[in-house]
Amino acid sequence: MGRPAFLVHAEDENPPHRAPHRTRPGWRIRVGTFAATAAMVSAGIVLGAGPASAAPAPIKLTSASCPNEIVQGQASGCVTELQNLLNAHGAGLVVDGQFGSATLYAVREYQAATAIAVDGRVGPATKSKLYATGGSAPAPVNLNSSSCPANIVQGAKGGCVTELQRLLIHHGYTLDVDGDFGAGTASAVRSFQSAHGLTADGQVGTNTKHALYDTDESPSTGLDLRSASCPENIVEGQSGGCVATLQSLLNGKGQNLAVDGSFGPQTLAAVKAFQSASGLTADGQVGPNTKAALYSNIGGGGGNGAPAPINLNSASCPNEVVQGQRSGCVTELQSLLNHHGADLAVDGDFGPLTDSAVRDFQAEKGLSVDGQVGPNTKAALYGAVTPPSSPPPGGGYAKILDVAAAEVGTVEGSARANSYGSSVGLSLSTSNYAWCATFVSWVAKQTGASSYRNTYVSGWVKQARAGNYHLSVTTNPQPGDIVAFDWDGGSDFTGGHEHIGILRTVSGGSSFTTVEGNTSNPNGGSDGVYVKSRATNSSYDVVFIRVR
Repeated sequence: MGRPAFLVHAEDENPPHRAPHRTRPGWRIRVGTFAATAAMVSAGIVLGAGPASAAPAPIKLTSASCPNEIVQGQASGCVTELQNLLNAHGAGLVVDGQFGSATLYAVREYQAATAIAVDGRVGPATKSKLYATGGSAPAPVNLNSSSCPANIVQGAKGGCVTELQRLLIHHGYTLDVDGDFGAGTASAVRSFQSAHGLTADGQVGTNTKHALYDTDESPSTGLDLRSASCPENIVEGQSGGCVATLQSLLNGKGQNLAVDGSFGPQTLAAVKAFQSASGLTADGQVGPNTKAALYSNIGGGGGNGAPAPINLNSASCPNEVVQGQRSGCVTELQSLLNHHGADLAVDGDFGPLTDSAVRDFQAEKGLSVDGQVGPNTKAALYGAVTPPSSPPPGGGYAKILDVAAAEVGTVEGSARANSYGSSVGLSLSTSNYAWCATFVSWVAKQTGASSYRNTYVSGWVKQARAGNYHLSVTTNPQPGDIVAFDWDGGSDFTGGHEHIGILRTVSGGSSFTTVEGNTSNPNGGSDGVYVKSRATNSSYDVVFIRVR
């Protein structure tokens, strides 16, 4: 499946083909996370969008007019300036002068990428770093959108070039992201084309665009377009899980789209055709009326449009969740049941299969088997997925393996998996970003073995090589050590295709098994935390990290 625009994860579970040529990357932001997550799209991130007309005039962050710390909830020209600076580093924010959840997430990602304390507060250190690494690139535009030419060539300027440069950086090339297709960008394009078996002409046409976006990752399609996780109006140029859900729903209405999470010309045409057939204004914008029509008369609760999950113990959920209900409470219930091995479709619809899974769970836990999810069943469901209230005493690799092994079977997107983000300050669904390093951070937090936390595989390797945070590189791996994979080879861990897990067993010196998050289910089904067999003599490179 083709990659949706901008969905560039820093970790990749499956090793792609090794690229024969790779330049040495310098500093770069983790480009894909900014746009990979539907949570950010929901908060107003629009690819290719320019500054909002109502945004206050920008004010330099270090001036006396801006507070010492700029934080979520503020609205001012200081926030306008902040958003412009973040966009220069690839955030893709709508510049409106409002410090909302999207801006908060972008701040945290920037802080993580530049080794600043990830607190989401824009204080002196973050301000200084933003200006020190500043840029003025136009907002990125999906290369496959109608806003970009069929062939992007040297001399071009604008958001299409910004997007091109960001994608090239993801593939390991050292570039300034300035939106200007100069000689350096042309050289990187030709090198990329050569490495991927394309004609090395320096022109970014259909095949090169496809190769730039092509990865093993696929977008989430579990988002309800009507929820707060998606923008009020979904339009051409946007990408991510909300667009993937839109494409799935359109296919359910008779269209034949590739569900790639990228709102390009074909999706636009399909939207307009659907609107015309439904008696709506055929403007190609997916607003409230179009969303309502898409969800009308869909059997099984809307397929990929599951309502956003709601904690079963909240006041929004009934005392007893029972068959026949459809809501975010049921979405949460199904996610929790899947953590316990139910393998349900998470559609928010409490049907016979969910009822059967509830009864199986109740029988397993010694509860009254009535299929009704009341207080006792809710408690049991959450009882096995609540992180420890405090880290176990001690630390080291033995404790790490114990904690990691206990998570095997946790399904991506479940309440348990989503709780891992707490270790790195994220509150996102694991269906929407590459979370293997987040899982390792969570395990480290539970054991207290190391204070280091990072969503980047490269960060773990860098700190281990430097001997920081009780981390070190070892050539004598033992169960409980951390193992990092560089699928592209070169052991630089900067190419955008990295992975990380916990060592489980070692045999014969070159073969080993691991416990990994964000990895495929060996038996089929959703990704999650599973045991994998790996080796050091494969095409990828491996670094073992000891936690002392």
